[in-house]
Order: sequence, then structure tokens, then C-alpha cells
Amino acid sequence: MSHQTPNSSIRCRVESCQFHMEDKDFCSLNAIQVEPCGCACTGKAADESCCGSYRSKGHK
Repeated sequence: MSHQTPNSSIRCRVESCQFHMEDKDFCSLNAIQVEPCGCACTGKAADESCCGSYRSKGHK
């Protein structure tokens, strides 16, 4: 998607997401939805939250 504009308020290093701004580590969305990940309750962000706006580069 060559028309994407980096959103400097949303940092992202997930290169497999279609909204990731390659070599800039920003997201091109205006906003994202953060979702809970099950009932991990470990206190670790990776276990308890994820980007609900994620879309694989292959997703249409």
C-alpha cells in the first residue's frame, strides 16, 4: 500500500501487518483497537493484550 502515511503516535514493529510502515516502525492507521488475550493474568503485556487492528499482509 504505497498511499500509507505513518502515524507517529502509533509505534509498531510487527512487520507482518499490512498497516506496518516498512523501515519506519510506525502504523499507518489513525487509531488501533487493543484487545485482551484470553485469561492469561500473568502481568506480562505480551500475554494479556494484542492489537485487534492487526491484519496480515496477505489478508484482503
